[in-house]
Order: sequence, then C-alpha cells, then structure tokens
Amino acid sequence: MSFDTSAFSDMMSASLGAMTLEKLLTSLLILVVCLIVIRIVNKIMLRITDKLKWDPRVEKYLHSGVKALMYILAALIVADSLGIPVTSLIALVSVLGLAISLAVQDVLSNIASGLVILFSRPFELGDYVATNDGEGTVYEISLTHTKLDTPDGQRIMLPNSNMVSGKITNFTTLGIRRVNHPVTVSYDCATDAVRASCLKAVSRTKGVLTDPAPVVVINSYGESSIEFRVRFWAKNDDYWDAYFQSLEEIRSAFAEDGIIMTYNHLNVHIVEK
Repeated sequence: MSFDTSAFSDMMSASLGAMTLEKLLTSLLILVVCLIVIRIVNKIMLRITDKLKWDPRVEKYLHSGVKALMYILAALIVADSLGIPVTSLIALVSVLGLAISLAVQDVLSNIASGLVILFSRPFELGDYVATNDGEGTVYEISLTHTKLDTPDGQRIMLPNSNMVSGKITNFTTLGIRRVNHPVTVSYDCATDAVRASCLKAVSRTKGVLTDPAPVVVINSYGESSIEFRVRFWAKNDDYWDAYFQSLEEIRSAFAEDGIIMTYNHLNVHIVEK
C-alpha cells in the first residue's frame, strides 16, 4: 500500500481563511517548544535561588515575574508564526504598559522599595524598629507596605517607599540594648558616693548584663546640678523591665544613701504693703 503524497500535500495546504493546517501545526510545535523552555528555565532559576539562599518572598516574586515575562514572549512568538502582526501588538502592549505605569506609579514605587527591603534586609519579622513615620515590632513585610505593631497595641501600615527613603533604626538586630538614664544630683554630693549608689541600684535590677559592665559617668555641669548618666546593657526581652525597675531602684538607693536629687523650685515671695 503506497502513501499518497499528493493527498497529504493537499491536506497540509488546506486553509481556513489565511490560516493553513501547516501553519497551525508549526505554531503548535513552537508553542510546545516554548512551554518546554519555560519549564527548564524555571527549574534552573529554582536551583540558582536555592543556592543563593534568598528570602522566600523574593524568590516567589522573582519567579512569578520571570514566568509572566516568558509567557508573554511565548505568546508573541506563536502569534508571529501564525502570521499575526506582532509589531502592532508590541506597540499596543507598550502603550498600555505606559498608561498603567503612570496610573499606578506610587504603587510601583512601593513595589520597587519592597524589593529593596527584601533584598537588603534592614529588618526581619519580629524586629523592633523606629522610622520617621512611627515605630513598633515588624508584623509583616509585603511588596507595597510594612506593618508595625506599636507598644500601645496599634497596627500601622507604612508605605515601603517611605521606609526606604527615610531613616530606619533597628533596636533588635544586635540582640542587646543599652539603657541610658540621665540623673541630676546636687553639687554637694560626692562623685564617688553618687556612682556607688547608682551601681548599687543597677545591681538590684533584674536582667542587667555584667558584660559589658554597667558604668556611671558625669555628663554635664548645670546651673544648679550635676548630670550623671547611668548606662547598662540588657537583652531585648529584658530591656523594658530593666529600664523601669532601674529607675525605681535608683530612687530607693539615693534615699538610702542620702543622695540629693535636684529639681526646679519655684519660690513665691509675698510682700505686704
């Protein structure tokens, strides 16, 4: 039984409008190849990002963006193989992209800033940070906003563009924080006595680290008092408890040791006529 090549040729040249069966099969083959290439590229990207140990959210957004771009390229290639004018499609996509980018430029700015935060990692979830627009514990980092839980139980959403352009202070990253109490005392009090009393108060405070050791130094001389600085370190979890307890202990120690804490006085003189 012989194969009728003329019949096969007629079938391949059969057309539906300007679309021939040969062109459809060729486009289908190109589509399959494009999908295979996309799958291979995705696997290669997964291996590379796993070795680089990037943030999982960065990997997710990067993979999604590259995959979307490859699908768009595949669609253009298949359209070109079908005889569809790709140049006009590219022009249309460019115009739409420009219009969308102008409409959502603030959102795009926040997204770009979100990627900067995820790559540079100035803070992590659970860190306590202070920014120009507020401070609190980092609850969530998204592409557009960063959510902070404030100490008074509020949750604030800060645009990532503001976070990147402003100052960020991370109080958690080192694992320990320093307490720095200003204390004013009378000129009549001896320096050694004030220092000893402050160190006694610190030694009574729970959560104070011995390394680095607590220190008490003279910071400035005022008009009617000397200002000392009581400095010590505590772990992040113990910071606020140590902060407030040390204030109480300093007051108690000064009362025990006869150290005079200065404060502003207002003298009222009544003149009789």
